[in-house]
Amino acid sequence: MRSRPRLTVISFAAAAALLLGTTACTDLDTANAAGITRDDLVSEMAIQLARVTGLTYTATYQLTGGDTATITQAQKPTRTAYVHPGGRLLETVTGTVRCDKALNCTETDPAPATAAPLTGSKLITPEAALAMLNAAALDQELDAAQHDTTIAGRHATCLDLRRVDGTPTSEFSLCVTNEGALGSFAATIAGERFDQALTAYEEKADLAALDLPASAKLTDKRSK
Repeated sequence: MRSRPRLTVISFAAAAALLLGTTACTDLDTANAAGITRDDLVSEMAIQLARVTGLTYTATYQLTGGDTATITQAQKPTRTAYVHPGGRLLETVTGTVRCDKALNCTETDPAPATAAPLTGSKLITPEAALAMLNAAALDQELDAAQHDTTIAGRHATCLDLRRVDGTPTSEFSLCVTNEGALGSFAATIAGERFDQALTAYEEKADLAALDLPASAKLTDKRSK
């Protein structure tokens, strides 16, 4: 029998309201009765979140402790900026730029933001959440419950997952909007609590966020 840590899921008031919603949860028994399995629930959520890679948008999140972060993404060419209290990350087709709070920045060869959480922040990226969902989809023994809610004025589908193997935490919850944007995420990872909830969403990119500020000090370490 697998030994699993017991995690306490306590989110701050705003995220709790979003994650729990005002509608009743559709439990797994109901899902199974309708012919939907655990794997179906997780796989369908992963497919929905994977749409985020093709979106043009600006999303603002409230993080644990009341901090805020933004994710901005544009297409043709694809580029994404993550701005958080600990710094920023800029991904382009030519390189990945990581900056600390003082805007000391280093550019390396292109690399997706798949770390969970994003280094130096409490922000879980859509890529990190998707990686966790893809891993969970391979677990035949997890518990999954689904419900719908509204986040930042947009309909979202949510999953509460428990007894998950192969991810940084065995228990996490997330919501994904109909468009494919990450609506919320909640988990305890390595003893730290992570709660984030979407507070604003625009279907356009804040182009200023996709450029480094003039005061940034950039060191280019890309392979030549």
